Amino acid sequence: MKIKYISKLFMTLVIILGIVGCSSLLDVKDTSSTQGKKIDTAGKLAVHFLDVGQGSSEFLISPTGKVMLIDTGDIDKEAIMMKHLKDYQINRIDILVLTHAHADHIGTASAIINNFDVGKIYMPKVGNTTKTYETLLKTIQNKKLKVTTAKAGIKLDWDEQVQVEMVAPVKANYEDLNDTSAVLKVTYGENSFLFTGDAERESEKDMLNLKADLSANVLAVGHHGSNTSSTNAFLDKVKPTYAVIQVGADNKYGHPTDATLNRLSKKNIKVFRNDLNGTVSAVADGKRIEFSTER
Repeated sequence: MKIKYISKLFMTLVIILGIVGCSSLLDVKDTSSTQGKKIDTAGKLAVHFLDVGQGSSEFLISPTGKVMLIDTGDIDKEAIMMKHLKDYQINRIDILVLTHAHADHIGTASAIINNFDVGKIYMPKVGNTTKTYETLLKTIQNKKLKVTTAKAGIKLDWDEQVQVEMVAPVKANYEDLNDTSAVLKVTYGENSFLFTGDAERESEKDMLNLKADLSANVLAVGHHGSNTSSTNAFLDKVKPTYAVIQVGADNKYGHPTDATLNRLSKKNIKVFRNDLNGTVSAVADGKRIEFSTER
């Protein structure tokens, strides 16, 4: 009788654990011990929200090993960016997307273009008068690379298994340079990510009016969590389960703002932050997304 009771108890525990293990779409686990090692992405989409302080950079590896880099952090983060790419043993960047011309998004792009084999480059048509931007244009010219204008409706040829579409900028010109940001939706099976650069309310409104499919499991929060982005209407359209805020610790801008954090919290969106979690990584197999953090 005692043996039968133990057997029944064991089976009950197995069933309970099985139910718990399959209950959520997204799992979170700490894999900090694997830092600096190449992650096996065969058959999966890996997305790394790199910790570059008060700047932005997202690094993607496709199921077949293709590489896409969205933004490159500020100019003073060159050593950090190079270390990130070295850690993942990168030799070629198939697609480089520079969302807009602010230095905290394009700062190390020139160094990356000079040190890596770069395929296609996408940038908005609207530029800037800063030395960082001018140096970038000269570097692209010297390397004899071509730039494709980033705009809504473009489908990027990256990996046959992954759909990549730009949903912004909708208009050619905006009053605020942030609103010229290229916004990308990346879809692999049932998993999707939305990368928003520094897009603010005006761009968000245009995306909503465009009636594009903005829904995504994971949202890269616009403009580092500023109150000028992530409106309620936009969040209601995206309906993310998780959000990642690329932000530096104790930054002078007060990012992320309490207002933005409150909007995310009220919608039960789980938030990761580079200032608190370090580099945030997500691995999608087409059905489930598994998160890991540096700290």
